[in-house]
Amino acid sequence: MTISEKIIALRKNSNMSQEELAEKLDVSRQTVSGWESGKVIPAADKVLALSELFNVSTDFLLRDTEEYVTAVIPEEFEEDTQYEESVQFEEEPIPSEVIPAPVYEYTEPAKKKLPVKKIVAAVISIILVIALIIPIPTGLYKKWFFEEPIQYPYVLVHGLGGYGAESKINETTPYWGGVTGNVATYLREEKGYEVYEASVGPFSSTWDRACELYAQLTGTTVDYGEAHSKAHNHDRYGRTYETKLAGDWGSETKGGQVMKLNLVGHSFGGATVRMLTSLLAYGSEEEKNASPDDVSELFKGGKDNLINSVTTLCSPHNGSTLYYCVAQSDSIIDSALSLVFYGSQFANSIELGEYYDFHLEHFGIDSEDQDATSIIKTVFGNGTDNAAYDLSPDGAAEINKTIKTVDNVYYFSYAYSATKESFGVQLPDSSVLTFKDILYLPATMIGSYSQNKVSDYPIDKTWLENDGMVNVISAKYPFTDEWQDYDAENIVKGKWNVMPVLKGHHGTVVGMGVTTEEARKFYLDLITMVDAQPRDKKYYFKGLF
Repeated sequence: MTISEKIIALRKNSNMSQEELAEKLDVSRQTVSGWESGKVIPAADKVLALSELFNVSTDFLLRDTEEYVTAVIPEEFEEDTQYEESVQFEEEPIPSEVIPAPVYEYTEPAKKKLPVKKIVAAVISIILVIALIIPIPTGLYKKWFFEEPIQYPYVLVHGLGGYGAESKINETTPYWGGVTGNVATYLREEKGYEVYEASVGPFSSTWDRACELYAQLTGTTVDYGEAHSKAHNHDRYGRTYETKLAGDWGSETKGGQVMKLNLVGHSFGGATVRMLTSLLAYGSEEEKNASPDDVSELFKGGKDNLINSVTTLCSPHNGSTLYYCVAQSDSIIDSALSLVFYGSQFANSIELGEYYDFHLEHFGIDSEDQDATSIIKTVFGNGTDNAAYDLSPDGAAEINKTIKTVDNVYYFSYAYSATKESFGVQLPDSSVLTFKDILYLPATMIGSYSQNKVSDYPIDKTWLENDGMVNVISAKYPFTDEWQDYDAENIVKGKWNVMPVLKGHHGTVVGMGVTTEEARKFYLDLITMVDAQPRDKKYYFKGLF
């Protein structure tokens, strides 16, 4: 019997259809049909999977018996018809050591040269026989023929008013870690993980930031899109990146593993990584129609296999009601801008171009020629193409209409709470925030705002609990997406796995008000959890030699 005939017999003996076998092996029914018709020899990893499934040796599957047999196929069956479904088995008692064979009509086979596929199968069989004779550890056998899962890099994307590794301010006060030290450097140099710190427009819109992030990752010129740039009256192209932030992103190993990314966004960085992931997978029809001959690769879509996971930390998926609070007073706006920029007085006292990067060349704004407050007010006053609008519940609702989750991407969200219920409102928790803390005032404002007086967007008491900048209900998941509470035994792709709410404020997760050990432990636990998730395939066969 040949391997094809043995697969038929084993499947029939297990009362399985081709569809059922295909599902168990993670292949298509057509692939199983090809195996059983003898047109296709199963790959080595599938031979191993078949042997495990049917509890037989790989040598049994691969080695033909001395007597060649052929099946007579009725003429009315097409080549791709499942003719084997009509095969009948003998009704004699079946010895436990022998797999019953289907009853065939035997014909004398024509003499022909052994096909290349059978030669390859014979070589594999010989190697497997040697492996059975010589006591080789299973781990060594897998190491010879199968690739270990590759380590996917992590890309950290800052939030509103933030900065990346290229800003000098990051040298003294790193965004990711603060006074506890640069957590990205720690993960790279002491733990061996591949971690990168992206730098995008601190006050730019979600769309603009996603375009900037893509250009950094690919080492190309920022393309904001023909349609988008015209609609918002700014240049289509921005700065050019000469090198790739994550050099191997999108490359493929010999065994077929694609180098994917794990994206982590803090605060407004969450919307940025969500937008990038969605554009990679689905593209933008508007941009493709606006410039069909020179559209950016980002807007073409079809790249749903480049991101492994999206993790958001204190991200305003549905906006923050702080926007409504400060929209009622210009003086409060100035205070709010100081909050996100750690004090505009500090920004005005230094050469901005050397320490802080606004990424606003496409708007014609030069950081070295203007003070921080003027720049921020100019950007926020420019229609809806800015962070301020996108951070409002109204703006976030518009963004959520355009961002979709991707079926083969893991989504995780973390929310922090710095308040507790008191007389129908949420007031700062004294164990988290005190009167001296910069987030005490905004936490109080958000915790008391349960009725929208600025727009028609519905706000109620479920929006009161917050981390000092973002409402807890908004940080959990976008209202437009599917979600579930985090379950370590049932982590799913394509929907949000919402972590339990943690105690802390908006800066806790980036090293503010915590010890060095606590800051580092959070990211080590996060990476351990993400890296433990199943890959696209169980085995990645790299070849015989």
